[in-house]
Amino acid sequence: MKQYHLITENLSSRIAESYRVLRTNLQFSSLDKSLQTIVLTSTAPAEGKSTTGANLSIAFAQTGSKVLLIDADLRRPSLHKVFKISNQIGLTNLLLQSVAADLALREVGVPNLRVVTSGPIPPNPSEVLGSRRMHELLATLAKSFDYIILDTPPVLAVADSTILASMVDGVLLVVSVAEVSTDKAKKAKAQLEGVKANLLGVVLNGVEHAAEDDYYYYYYRARAGRQA
Repeated sequence: MKQYHLITENLSSRIAESYRVLRTNLQFSSLDKSLQTIVLTSTAPAEGKSTTGANLSIAFAQTGSKVLLIDADLRRPSLHKVFKISNQIGLTNLLLQSVAADLALREVGVPNLRVVTSGPIPPNPSEVLGSRRMHELLATLAKSFDYIILDTPPVLAVADSTILASMVDGVLLVVSVAEVSTDKAKKAKAQLEGVKANLLGVVLNGVEHAAEDDYYYYYYRARAGRQA
């Protein structure tokens, strides 16, 4: 079974600090415009986007901001596994049934953070995520939270991420240096820019630190990496 490592396990670790740096970079990048809703995507499966989304959400919540993390990967959801919570009621229940939002907002032991899992997987994820109801739900939830982070499927695999990218303030692309080629990363970046997504930057996962054996996350803003 896959292990998910959250920064709450060791808040003084190098990885925890890298998420705080990522959080700060995002906050400073949006001083002149709103950055309330963020999509996280990757180029391919198994790049660590769900762990990245969970830890970034924790980092924002630690500042006292009210944060909502939504599992919008309606094909291979994993946030219920990350936080070890039930997936019986989640996003699809809010979108397809008359379920009160409070029933889907889950506490996960981190102050100021709530999580909405995917809920039952529908037969038509792209249509569900692109629905008017999804627009309305995000607008409603935005009234109660400072930040909403959506964990979405890999951008090269299906259209879901690009659909959601048009609804949010910004997109973060997670790339595993061990799993994905430069060409695929460029293709993912171009695909997001093709739908006029506000690409905030790239999170490189699995960069080995020269002085230690652990791994950390490296972030650079999209406009600084146009040649990447």
